[in-house]
Amino acid sequence: MRLYLLPISTRRTLLYCQHLNLPASEKPTWSNWLQAKAARTWSGWEKKEKGWQKSVVNYGNQALRRIPYEEWGLKSVPPLSQRRRQVELKGAEKVEVVYPKSLLAMDKVPQILKSLATDREALHKKRLIWCFVGMPITAPVAIVPVIPNLPFFYLVYRAWSHWRALSGGKHLQFLLKNNLLALTPSPVVDAVYAAQKEPLPSTPERTTDSDEKIVENLDPASPNGAQDPDGETMLLSQANGKRMTQALDLPQLEVELERAIWQVETAIKKRSAEVAAKNAQGPANENEKKS
Repeated sequence: MRLYLLPISTRRTLLYCQHLNLPASEKPTWSNWLQAKAARTWSGWEKKEKGWQKSVVNYGNQALRRIPYEEWGLKSVPPLSQRRRQVELKGAEKVEVVYPKSLLAMDKVPQILKSLATDREALHKKRLIWCFVGMPITAPVAIVPVIPNLPFFYLVYRAWSHWRALSGGKHLQFLLKNNLLALTPSPVVDAVYAAQKEPLPSTPERTTDSDEKIVENLDPASPNGAQDPDGETMLLSQANGKRMTQALDLPQLEVELERAIWQVETAIKKRSAEVAAKNAQGPANENEKKS
C-alpha cells in the first residue's frame, strides 16, 4: 500500500491509502466481500429512474458526503491482520508516504500521521458503542412490509465505518511505532499546488474578539505541525483537486478530495460568518452602553 498526505487547508490534511496489487496468496477478507456486495447493490439502486431505492440513494449520498473526511481517510487504510503484521515486519520495503515538500516539512510528517491516527480514536469508540446500543432499538422496524429496515442498516454501516476507522488508525500507529514508513516528497504533488491561481476561502484576520473562537477550532493535524496564527486558508480548490487525481493517476482519489475540499470550505465559510456576526455585534453593544 501507499499513503498520501495532501493538505486541504493550512490546518487540515487529507490522508489517503492507495491499495496496491495484493499478492496472489492473499485472499480477500469477508469485509472486502461485504464491501463489494454493498457497492454493487448501491450502484444498482443509483441506476433506478425512480422509486424508493432511488430516494434512498439520493438521501444516502447526502448523508455519506457529511461523514468527516478524516474518517474516510482512516477507513482507506486496511485493518492490521496477523498475516499483514508479519509481512510488514519481515518485508524488505517500507510503506511509502507521498507528500508535498513545499508545504510539509519532512520531520513534521510523522507527527501529522500520528495526529490523524489518534485524535479521533475516542470519538470513534464512543460512537461505535452508541451504534450497537441503537441496533436493538431499530430492529422492530423490520416488521414494516416492502421497505427494508433502513435505520437498522444505517447503524450497522456506521458501526462498521467507525470500526474500520479505528482499525486504520491502529495500523498507522503500528507503522509509526516500528519505523516502517518511507517518506517520499513528490514533485508532481508540489507542481499541482504551485499551479493554484484563483483566490481560495479563508478566515478573517484575527481580532481581539475572534481570537478565542479561532483558537478553539485549531486542528492539531496542521500541515505546519503547529497552530496557524493568521487564520485558516484553503490550499486546494475543486478544480485543482481534479488536477491532482489526474497528475497522480488516481481516479479513485477524486471523490475523496472533492468531499474533503467541500467540507473544509463549508467549515471556513461558516466560521467566517460567525466571526463577522460577532464583530458586528461588538460596535452595536458599545453604542447601547454609551446610550
